[in-house]
Amino acid sequence: MTSVLVPLAQGCEELEAITITDLLTRAGVEVITAGLDDQPVIASRGITIIPQTSIDKLEFRKFDMVVLPGGLPGADHLRDNKIVQSIIKNHAANNSYLAAICAAPKALAAAGVLDNKTATCYPGALNETKLNNTKLTNNAVEIDGKVITSRGPGTAMDFALTLIEQLEGKGKRDEVEKGLVR
Repeated sequence: MTSVLVPLAQGCEELEAITITDLLTRAGVEVITAGLDDQPVIASRGITIIPQTSIDKLEFRKFDMVVLPGGLPGADHLRDNKIVQSIIKNHAANNSYLAAICAAPKALAAAGVLDNKTATCYPGALNETKLNNTKLTNNAVEIDGKVITSRGPGTAMDFALTLIEQLEGKGKRDEVEKGLVR
């Protein structure tokens, strides 16, 4: 079974976190949510999310994909967390999928994953980040090899459907999308 890790940081964007986990689960993907500590996550709009586990228990586990929800200050916590950065770097080295939405591409940039890539993010989210030959677009979703990025809460469903297509194929994406009555 395909497995995906979704790290959840305090202040994450709840719409993105829930859309990602919900749609991937509908596609039959094993989704594991992990907090950066063992506390419930208070998302950016005050909604409480209970992660299944904590990130320190998963540092050395291999996943088919790691998906980072955005939101602030959640994306900053993902960028600054040593275990999250280790997981990103290890998965990049193993050519696994890495995905981030909204402000979370800053965590990928901090790990060097966006170097020489085309990416998108929430407007201005990467302004203070040193980028090495990264081409930023205004597209809803960007795919550059095994790196997938998206712009923000309004693109969360397209982003999650793209993740399904990359992991499970177009047929599974179409099946999930049909059930959503889009």
